[in-house]
Amino acid sequence: MSLTETEKTRPPVDLDAEGEIAADYLEELLDIIDMDGDIDTYTEGDRAHVSVVTESDMLVGKNGEVLDALQELARLAVLTDTGRRSRLMLDIAGYRDKRRKELQLLAQDAVNEVKESGEQVRLAAMNPFERKIVHDVVANAGLTSESEGVEPNRRVVISPAADAE
Repeated sequence: MSLTETEKTRPPVDLDAEGEIAADYLEELLDIIDMDGDIDTYTEGDRAHVSVVTESDMLVGKNGEVLDALQELARLAVLTDTGRRSRLMLDIAGYRDKRRKELQLLAQDAVNEVKESGEQVRLAAMNPFERKIVHDVVANAGLTSESEGVEPNRRVVISPAADAE
């Protein structure tokens, strides 16, 4: 696959700048709604990460729905400023970190069930962030997984390893 002329001349992605743009956007939002919170930014792998440290879970919402919407808005702020789509990850009040741990346990339980029964296990519908965590646990366990369905009802299906069938 070759790069287009635009991609060849475009400067590399500045993840620190993405994080700062998103942090500035979120700081303005917190000011507007008069909510206290500290904002931390860092990069990990090929993503900028922004974390809002607050005692309130108001910006998380039910099942992280408000958090997901705010993440998209922060990504749009980056797009508006840089002209590039961002893969920025937002966490508020530690929700994503707690959810990651819950999903890792859920995935490990499902892996154990597949190994014991030899049958597929279908998990509940999840967003892309959640499915990625499950796929990683499954791959590390030597089993296979795939996502099926259509958003917002995509789910992970875990199957025995191909060589075990």
